[in-house]
Amino acid sequence: MTHPLPLWIGTGGKGSQGIYRTMLDTETGKLTEPVLAAEIGNPGFVALNADRTLLYSLCNIDGGSVAAFSIGADDSLTLLNTQSTGDGSASHLSLDRTGRVLFSAQYGSGSITIYPVAEDGSIGERAQVIKHSGSGPNKDRQEGPHPHFVGASPDNRFLLVPDLGADQVVIYRIDHGTATLAPHGVAILAPGSGPRHLKFSHDGTKIYLINELSMTVTVFDYEAAFGIMTPIQTIASLPEAMWKVPNKAAEIRLHPTGKFVYASNRGHDSLAVFSVDGASGLLSFVEHEAIRGAYPRNFNIDPTGKWLIAAGRTSNTLSIFAINQDTGKLYFTADVLNVPDPICVEY
Repeated sequence: MTHPLPLWIGTGGKGSQGIYRTMLDTETGKLTEPVLAAEIGNPGFVALNADRTLLYSLCNIDGGSVAAFSIGADDSLTLLNTQSTGDGSASHLSLDRTGRVLFSAQYGSGSITIYPVAEDGSIGERAQVIKHSGSGPNKDRQEGPHPHFVGASPDNRFLLVPDLGADQVVIYRIDHGTATLAPHGVAILAPGSGPRHLKFSHDGTKIYLINELSMTVTVFDYEAAFGIMTPIQTIASLPEAMWKVPNKAAEIRLHPTGKFVYASNRGHDSLAVFSVDGASGLLSFVEHEAIRGAYPRNFNIDPTGKWLIAAGRTSNTLSIFAINQDTGKLYFTADVLNVPDPICVEY
């Protein structure tokens, strides 16, 4: 293997044992067989610090916690510590842009938690738990608030939290000194949208948001100076005419070149590919590509932009696709690996 790159896999379910690791050859797109890197219950989503020396995960300790690991020179994981969310199990976590503040989103209990991070990477005791409010028209999924994602703005001033239950993105100001948040504003989505995850454009002027329930992607203009989101486009990730089975949109990713956006459709078990207009940031549909697995809750693109790895949650698979650098189209390499209950894949 000429250019090995660790790929970390957060898992969840009866078949999983913890966090797994595989190595990607960035020249050939080949993955090594996944190995168990750390045994921990339901790690779900994982997040890495900027220099890839620390890894953070969710876990089911104390009814819902976050965990910190150091990454060794041999890509081994050593547990540093865990801290309780203070409000049950979480669905997502992320670091601020400095790696000194950690955030988690508790989908079920409708809250977010903020933690300071020590110099050695260990997680300090939670500094704040904030309860969301609100509901939506989908009585099965929007009976109350369900924050599903936490992500800092590129300038690290704001935290953006898509709330699936309330049909809005809640925006907070970050106080890095105290590891606390203050309310700043909201961006309102169409009723029943179910906003789930978002990504910023590379220049920080656009936000791409996946809506789980309406199976759409909403594009926002983002005014960084004021922390304001303004919707400019909503485009189908999966057109309603194609809803042959129950479908749920899940993850959204931006290609390293910024030229393409990808979104996953569970049920249809596909990836939607969009091209990005360089001037306006608006999206145009390119294709749907089957993931060769089932229930793609997550996927990722390697830093070279050459390979996409799609995680089939219920098929227990990782499928590898080559990316056309001119069109963004995906080409299945015919390589599929098995890993139990993959929820998150992260470089």
